Amino acid sequence: MTFVHERLTVEPHDRAGALRKDDAWLAEQWADPETRVLVVSGTRVRVEGGRVPWVPPADAPEGARVLLGQRGGRTWFAVIVGSALARGEEGWLPLRGLLPVLDDDPADAPMLLHAVGVAEWHAATRHCPRCGGSLDPRAAGHELVCVDCGRSQFPRMDPAVIMLVTAGEPGSDDERCLLGRQSVWPEGRYSTLAGFCEPGETLEDAVRREVAEETGVAVGAVEYFGNQPWPFPASLMLGFVGRATTTAITVDEDEIEDARWFTRAGLRAQAESGEVVLPGGVSISRSLIEHWYGGSLPGRW
Repeated sequence: MTFVHERLTVEPHDRAGALRKDDAWLAEQWADPETRVLVVSGTRVRVEGGRVPWVPPADAPEGARVLLGQRGGRTWFAVIVGSALARGEEGWLPLRGLLPVLDDDPADAPMLLHAVGVAEWHAATRHCPRCGGSLDPRAAGHELVCVDCGRSQFPRMDPAVIMLVTAGEPGSDDERCLLGRQSVWPEGRYSTLAGFCEPGETLEDAVRREVAEETGVAVGAVEYFGNQPWPFPASLMLGFVGRATTTAITVDEDEIEDARWFTRAGLRAQAESGEVVLPGGVSISRSLIEHWYGGSLPGRW
């Protein structure tokens, strides 16, 4: 079974990191009419006709150029411009709004996540943390250098755990999985639990802590499942499957409004009726749920 989050690796691009400081090569690639450019306004990307448009350099606006890399005999860039462009026109979506597009056409997903991740970093990193000075982009958008003290900043990724917790005899009709929902979500949406890893904490302990904090359920054994870039704004989602040692639920009523145990049959029935709506797109959450279920499930966010 191919899981939905694995579509992000269908056609990975060569990031050409060694060429990011080769100004002559970058200029040559920018002058090539076969090169393609993604315009990012702030952290939003335009969608036209259900697809993300890539334009030749001649049609790209002025902005911060980010080398994404090479794929299919072409060089690919992103250009980051101010957020005013997205405010002035329709069709500009944040990355969450792009998930259905990535699900339908996943070939460009790795480059889109790359581009938006760098754009999020540029938007969040406005001043030098050492002296407060202004930052100048270098290395084709992948380095920010302070114009006053010379300190360099590089993109950071925040490790976050996302987990499907199970209880009962594995593979039996009575085995259950734990899903929760936030109060801000539309009615019926449920997903796997997730949270950020804290300093000095292993990933497995982060799984146990987050589940206990959000639902009161204790988790014992934890097994790694897979990972996924998730630039909201700068996360690397690390997926796990955990085995519960207790099943009583006490939600924190802060991050989680409700949490429930679902059998396979119950989850299928409620997904078919629309009572429960599961994550969609290229989400690793969907992959975790369907891995446990043993096949595809209907409905998606």
